[in-house]
Amino acid sequence: MCKADFRGSDRRLHKFVWLPPPTVAEPPPDMEYEAVIGLETHVQLKTKSKMWCGCANAFGSEPNTNVCPVCLGMPGVLPVANAEAMRLTVLTGYLLNCEIPRFAKFDRKNYFYPDSAKNYQVTQYDRPSTANGSVEFEFEGQLARVRITRAHLEEDVGKNNHFDRHSGVDFNRAGVPLLEIVSEPDLRGPEHAYTYLKALTDILVRGGISDCDMEKGMVRCDVNVSVRPKGSDTLGAKIEIKNMNSFSGVRRALEYEIPRQIEAVARGEKLRQETRRWDDVAGITEPMRSKEDAHDYRYFPEPDLMPFCPTDDWLADIRAAVPELPLQRKQRLMTAFGLPAGDAQVLTDNLPLGHFFEQAAAGFKNPKAIANWVINNLAAKLSEAFAEVGDVKFAPESLRELVELVDGGKISSKIAQEVFAEMFESGAKPGEIVEKRGLAQVSDTGAIEKLADDVIAANPGPAADFRAGKVAALNFLKGQLMKLSKGKANPALAGEILEKKLKA
Repeated sequence: MCKADFRGSDRRLHKFVWLPPPTVAEPPPDMEYEAVIGLETHVQLKTKSKMWCGCANAFGSEPNTNVCPVCLGMPGVLPVANAEAMRLTVLTGYLLNCEIPRFAKFDRKNYFYPDSAKNYQVTQYDRPSTANGSVEFEFEGQLARVRITRAHLEEDVGKNNHFDRHSGVDFNRAGVPLLEIVSEPDLRGPEHAYTYLKALTDILVRGGISDCDMEKGMVRCDVNVSVRPKGSDTLGAKIEIKNMNSFSGVRRALEYEIPRQIEAVARGEKLRQETRRWDDVAGITEPMRSKEDAHDYRYFPEPDLMPFCPTDDWLADIRAAVPELPLQRKQRLMTAFGLPAGDAQVLTDNLPLGHFFEQAAAGFKNPKAIANWVINNLAAKLSEAFAEVGDVKFAPESLRELVELVDGGKISSKIAQEVFAEMFESGAKPGEIVEKRGLAQVSDTGAIEKLADDVIAANPGPAADFRAGKVAALNFLKGQLMKLSKGKANPALAGEILEKKLKA
């Protein structure tokens, strides 16, 4: 590095003095670092039309067919806010435990990119529609909580398409209502961030806010990450990774970026605020530009839109529509029905299957047995038939009746499988199937004793093995008896009678 030495009244360059580079204090070699991560998640709202006009909010249309003068930013046009988008924004606020201010406004965020026809984006800056919330989710066996700074409403922009020799912009997406959900820097690692994103989108899907289909671009994510010494409260230089379009991509990008920053800081390098892009093929992040600050966008209030001032009655109606959230549902299934966490999670993830279970198990003394049939048998049959829960021909109460027949010893578990298969095909009640086909379990002692005599006579080897002390041989003989009875014999009674005869 050189320093110019100016001497004399004419400020003439006199000479160069070469100085050594500035020294940077090396951190202790055993210092540990931690990542500090905040996420900005952009979610397209589930509306039929765009935010400011009547153009369709539809994926997959031919380029530039869902557009109008408002979408394209033509001079003289005026926006009209989408009421459903406003409702979904407030509903999201309630889902994320946010405060709902009684005054919110829209602002213009000015920047010049090809995908922005107006050269500004209508968004919310200092007075958003929701603020100060949180998301709770399970992580590594514990309950985790990430604070939500705000969830503000804005419009999406167009999509740049790059080809071999030219580029184009599709404005079908421009003006689609977009919710930006900004978290506090409460995340500490790639898996933590991934789990948070899954929990967040599960909540939004459950609330009907968005389908969150990442393949259709309905969810994108910007990652803000820095590193600092463990125990420090000071944030490091914020590095933003832009436009992540998959949660697994977020995880992989953080798995690369966090060690990169730690290695740089450990070498004594001073990191600077910047924006980077993720190269999914190469598995690295690359510099794009220095990170913008808010003043770079020259925000100012949107002059063509009135402030948003929701009424108490309107807010009360929306609050009443807040559904049970996934984590709440899982905890309730475990508490109310005594289900293990795994079963409760399956019935939480698959809401129709969960509703079927609750109808079948309502007031029943053995809900775990109902859950086993729903999760294992019913789910398998639906998968084989490429059917949905709504296509099931029998009522949930019929499944409860089937379990009662098994628990009461009227049919065996094996016969129950046959009955269930016929229930699924015909929709008939299990009691009717058992009576019609003569499948009732045989508990007549005399009949089972005769079957036991036949089995022992036909299998002298296993009988001798049991008498010699090989207890497992009894199970073989019991299986032969059940086979001989075509599954109708009472298994417990069959075992008792066999053992009694072999010990006689």
